[in-house]
Amino acid sequence: MSAAQQNPAPEALSKARLRLWLRLLKASGEVEGELRRRLRAEFETTLPRFDVMAALARTPEGLRMSEISERLRVSNGNITGIVDRLVQEGLALRVAVPGDRRAMVARLTPKGQEVFAEQARAHEGWIDALLGGLDAEALAEMTRHLDQMSTHIEKERG
Repeated sequence: MSAAQQNPAPEALSKARLRLWLRLLKASGEVEGELRRRLRAEFETTLPRFDVMAALARTPEGLRMSEISERLRVSNGNITGIVDRLVQEGLALRVAVPGDRRAMVARLTPKGQEVFAEQARAHEGWIDALLGGLDAEALAEMTRHLDQMSTHIEKERG
């Protein structure tokens, strides 16, 4: 490896980082697009709905709309509409928070837990297939690099 490859100029590194960012976006978009397509085709559902059900499945005691919104980084209005439909379909319910007459939490019903479990199994299989070109070593290395990137971003934020 030449000295220039080992210690590229700052401008070259900047361009390389930009290209990496674009590749990350493209790869993420491709995976997300395929997940959206498969969720619609196999379960007649959407990725946002799957994400809401996943958040509720991870928190059996229930979540307030604002908590779901915060976890998924989307507006309260979007979450409310999704939860409303889940309630109408018997997949979720709203429960009053003891001691706070105005507060409600959403949680999955037993039927909702079953439906989500089936979707989650398929989702895991799809991810496994889509990322199947990566062996254990590549997965570990990419995970390490992404963790390193996240740590750096946290530091940059201050």
